[in-house]
Parts: sequence; C-alpha cells; structure tokens
Amino acid sequence: MVNWGQVPFDQKWLNGTCPQLTKKEKQMENIGIFDSGIGGVTVLKEIIKVLPNENYIYYSDSKNNPYGDKNQEEILKICDNIVANLLKNNCKSIVIACNTASAIASSFLREKYNDLPIIAIEPAYKMVHDYSYDKPTLIMATKGTIESEKFNLLLKKYNNNKTYILPCVGLADKIEDGNEKEIKQVLKLELEKYRGIVKNVVLGCTHYPLVKEGIKEILGENIEFFDGSPRLALHLKEILKEKNLLNEDFENYKNDYNLENKIKFIDSSNDIKKEKRFFEILEKSSKK
Repeated sequence: MVNWGQVPFDQKWLNGTCPQLTKKEKQMENIGIFDSGIGGVTVLKEIIKVLPNENYIYYSDSKNNPYGDKNQEEILKICDNIVANLLKNNCKSIVIACNTASAIASSFLREKYNDLPIIAIEPAYKMVHDYSYDKPTLIMATKGTIESEKFNLLLKKYNNNKTYILPCVGLADKIEDGNEKEIKQVLKLELEKYRGIVKNVVLGCTHYPLVKEGIKEILGENIEFFDGSPRLALHLKEILKEKNLLNEDFENYKNDYNLENKIKFIDSSNDIKKEKRFFEILEKSSKK
C-alpha cells in the first residue's frame, strides 16, 4: 500500500546529493498533482488542455481523506511527506489540487521546497470581484477551507458584501464515493434555501465541479460558476515556461491520445475503483 502521507522521506533529495539532470531530462520529468481523493481530476483535466505533452503523477490520498477533519499539524505533515515522495518520483513541479491542503500547507511547502514550483488551487472568489461583483454569491467549500486564515484573508480582500459562505460538510465524501442518490440528497439539503437568491457559485473544493449539473438543478440553469482550475492551469504553464521546464519533446506525444500512458495514478488505499472512475472522468472530459 502506497501511503505517502505517512511515509518519512529520504532527506538526501533535499540536501543536493540527488543526481544532476540535463536540461532535456529535467523537462521530461513529471508534474506531480495531489488531492485527498479523486476530486483533483477536475484540476488535472484543465492542465492537460494547456499542457498536453507533459507526464503526470496523480496521488489520491484517500486513506487520509477528508483533510478537513484533521488539524493543521496533521495536514502539514501529510502534505510534506506527499510532496517529498513526489520529488523522489522525479517531479519537476507540484500542483496542490485540494483547497484545504492549499489553504493550510502551501506557504509552508513553498518555504521548505523553495526551488520547486508549487502551484496551489484556491477558491476563485477574486474572479467574482473582477467579473460579477454586484451579484449575490455563494461560496461552497469544506469546513477546513472556510476556517483557514488564507481563505478569510481572500474573503476580506474581495468581499462584495453579498456573499454567503456554505461549509458543505460531507459533500466531498459523497462525491468521492460516487453515490448519486446521496449526492442529490446532500445538495438539496444544503442548497434549497439559496434558490432564487444567489446568481454566482464559487466552487471552493475540487470535487464540486463534478456535480455542477446537480447544483444547477436546485439553484437554476442561469447560475454562473467560478472555478479556479482553468486559471491555475494557465499559471502553471507560465511558471514552467519561465523556468525552462516545459516538455518540448512534441514528437513522442502528439500522436499519443492514451491518457494512461501520460498519467500515473496512485491511491493511498490502493482502491482500484477510484482509479477506474478517475480515468473515466478524464476520458469523458477529453472528448468535450
């Protein structure tokens, strides 16, 4: 069982004794992405759209799911071990595809791994400020994200004073399990009171884009969604280009449409069903 959230890391990879790579070897390394489950697939699918030539390792930490129930020290330790092991598995950059992990651990990780590009998802509330400031807005997020200092600073900075905060306790778990009946029950219970009130919905958890249709069924077809994943993907591309880390080996990738050849999926519980669902979601999104 691969449980990187609990496995200490060999520190030699941090003190400069790891092998030196050529420019081309470094460019062909992996992009490491992690989440507390398969929700980060909504981030990965946006990244693949702008970076189709890259290799990816996706780490689904379902054994430690949900992160929102853990204290800050636990989350820092889990994320630290995951990033360290992604480095050991030849990752040139890291994407934190979990809002709770980003809110709590991104600053710590960037300080510790200061030569490593670390891109972190966050609720796209600034986009509401920029494009739809005057409309009533609902932020859906986990309890851990909502209680974090980073989220509250974001809210204070861009508050339109027409914003409702909804801690969707248990929703990410239901989406992770894929039980459609239970997902609909939770959505109805949580969202019914906002019908006819809100016009914008900020999807503050990477699992939530997987149930956009269910949200629209309750809040209405004209709801506008704000999701940070597309902008994260563009930002990642900019950073890799700036650091000369883009994979330029186009010939080996331009005719390869098999996502499983580009993506290594690892689940900390070794859940085969999660891997199957993960690739089904990716394949479906790639055909749109």
